[in-house]
Amino acid sequence: MLVDSPPEERSGHASAPPTRRTARALGLLVAVAMLLLVALASIAIGAKELSLEQVWHGLFHDTGTYGDVVVDQRLSRTVLGLLAGAALGLSGAVLQALTRNPLADPGLLGINAGASAAVVTAMTFFGVTSLNGYLWFAFAGAAAVGALVWFLGGSRSATPVRLALAGTAISAALYGYLQAVMITDDAALGKMRFWTVGSLASATDSTIVQVLPFLASGTVLALLLARPLNAVAMGDDTARALGANLNRTRALAMLAATVLCGAATAACGPIVFVGLMVPHAVRSFTGPDLRWILPYATVLSPVLLLGADVLGRVVARPAELQVGIVTAVIGGPVFIFLVRRRRTAQL
Repeated sequence: MLVDSPPEERSGHASAPPTRRTARALGLLVAVAMLLLVALASIAIGAKELSLEQVWHGLFHDTGTYGDVVVDQRLSRTVLGLLAGAALGLSGAVLQALTRNPLADPGLLGINAGASAAVVTAMTFFGVTSLNGYLWFAFAGAAAVGALVWFLGGSRSATPVRLALAGTAISAALYGYLQAVMITDDAALGKMRFWTVGSLASATDSTIVQVLPFLASGTVLALLLARPLNAVAMGDDTARALGANLNRTRALAMLAATVLCGAATAACGPIVFVGLMVPHAVRSFTGPDLRWILPYATVLSPVLLLGADVLGRVVARPAELQVGIVTAVIGGPVFIFLVRRRRTAQL
């Protein structure tokens, strides 16, 4: 198991020099500006080429063709990308702190696998075909696996190693089940083909309304856990010495990560590496303090997700690449680089 930042680096959790706090605050403003720009790009750029004048007209004046493309498709897609990106980044940051593994992501604890297995089950055995129908199955599957990982990991005596091992074992079993069902059922294979790669293309106002309460509550809970998770990330003994309630913090962190990742996966399908790359990159600038990592991850993860979605629309015109494919193509080399860099640093 990889270990997070060395003790001498983590010892600066409590406070930072005023100049560094100022730099972090300014950096967060820059991140918000980047988010605004990429959101505008997501509305303006698509597989169907429109001029900026046509986009403006469709956004504010036209209820015809341009309005259908810009408002009904691109705007809903952008809003869902903002929400799902923030959820994936936050859940990744929380899980990295919880497992004390900077290369952890929501897939490590089986949450993506739980949502995927639940959707396959709903489509194959219950005849559910609409997004609004299997949304709740996906969320329930993610929540059930999160609870199971917590139980198998030791519940009140859970440790980062136990949680990671339980999540890995459950993921392997569920993905085996998923593949078995899809191979033996051609109908399920066809229905799952696009959902399993992760996409924002099917975003609707209804989808956003359904997942918004879960994403909002999960975000608030995750941000409130920043201080106790700082203590947990420093090790069990140190956390106890600082007065942290390890069991409660871990249980709430698991709940927050499950709600965030489960809702995002239910709405978009399993999108990999966003929860890994962004918190890890943010940590190199903010340091190990989660009071800064979590807000940065909330803002910059949608930048990555929407940027990847825009890229997927452009490179394959008039068709498009699903955002899950683009993030996987980007994330694979990045993950290898991060692993090699940490290995080199430890030699």
